[in-house]
Amino acid sequence: MLARKQLALRIKGLVQGVFFRQSAREQALRLGLGGWVRNTMDGHVELVVQGPPQAVDQFVSWCHRGPPHARVDSVEVAESSTPEQFQTFRVIHG
Repeated sequence: MLARKQLALRIKGLVQGVFFRQSAREQALRLGLGGWVRNTMDGHVELVVQGPPQAVDQFVSWCHRGPPHARVDSVEVAESSTPEQFQTFRVIHG
């Protein structure tokens, strides 16, 4: 079985209304990662990402920059685990 890494991230800054979620989805799919991303009620973005360790690390590096119009002030990263094996990366609305 291939090694998999799963992390939970909370991104703070100007990250809503700048296509952060859609850009994160595109980046995750490009890297072959699964998981989800959503806006939080307090103006941040949170996500769970799962996949090969090197690809997850590349994704986390991207999250520190975000899409062109975003301003990322901080990225909180925590180990995460779930029995679910994400087949794709999706945006959660609402």
